[in-house]
Amino acid sequence: MENWRRCLKYFLICILVEVTLFLVYYYLPPEPQWADPGPYHVAYPRNYKFIMDDTPTCKNTTPFLLLMVPVAPNNVAARDAIRKTWGSEKLVLDQKVETLFILGLPGGAAAEQQQEKLKQENLQHHDLIQSDFQDSYRNLTIKTMMMLEWVNAHCVEASYVMKIDSDVLLHVKNLVKLLLDPSTAKQNYMTGLVWWHSPVLRNPFNKFYMPTDVIAEPEYPPYPLGMCYIMSLDLPGKILGVSPQIKPLYIEDVYLGMCMKRLGISPTDPPEKNMFIVDPKHPVSDCSLSKVIALMTTTISQMTSYWQRSKKPGTECGMDHIH
Repeated sequence: MENWRRCLKYFLICILVEVTLFLVYYYLPPEPQWADPGPYHVAYPRNYKFIMDDTPTCKNTTPFLLLMVPVAPNNVAARDAIRKTWGSEKLVLDQKVETLFILGLPGGAAAEQQQEKLKQENLQHHDLIQSDFQDSYRNLTIKTMMMLEWVNAHCVEASYVMKIDSDVLLHVKNLVKLLLDPSTAKQNYMTGLVWWHSPVLRNPFNKFYMPTDVIAEPEYPPYPLGMCYIMSLDLPGKILGVSPQIKPLYIEDVYLGMCMKRLGISPTDPPEKNMFIVDPKHPVSDCSLSKVIALMTTTISQMTSYWQRSKKPGTECGMDHIH
């Protein structure tokens, strides 16, 4: 009797498994016909269009330096803070500087209202460049490539472009001073906080995990950290030219490094390490503010306060560095 029960139980389990497999096979939605780029790549079909692009920048004037700020559509507070602080600096050391914001489409239930607000904001400021891709963290590489496309199409007469995140303090005068220095290259030039020999992370639980079938090498090519990087205006076109040969990764700064490697061009370290600081010890000293070009901040009020302090005459300092 015990054997009979065991056989019946086994038989019922087999039937249950088969029924489950049958249901899964027949009722799961079919695979999409297009190739899924997977979690480590990002689709970049190169057919996005600019849907908001009425800025006079690079049409009526030729800036020496163009500051491009990728920002989320709903982050109007960050845009306003930049407009009132370092983004308000238009003539620095007799050089024209312009600031623009680049964004994709808003998402979620309130997307239409958000888009209308963006149109109104742009009517007031004429400094938004918007493309028709979905704005999200995973689409940062698309955002960067669209930024390069816009710059390459409209601003080749400018000398330099800087991509800078909206939570970064920029000391515009120190940046212009670096770019005007005779030792700073005018072509094939990219600088920022350059990461050399950055390991490819293989821990699947890490946010920046990359499997070996995506990147076999143990190290990434050198690249400037995404908080901000500067390039001479010949580079956007060159990067766009080689980008079809490189499958886009969602880590945008690494992807740029891969494009640069394909071009055979290396990024350049800044003259001093403390010009670009990704993890400063707050509060930052006046001495450090007098030397810095770009500095990560944690709040809008902190960035505003640092900018106001940086505008005061700097204190002379010897060996003071931030670590």
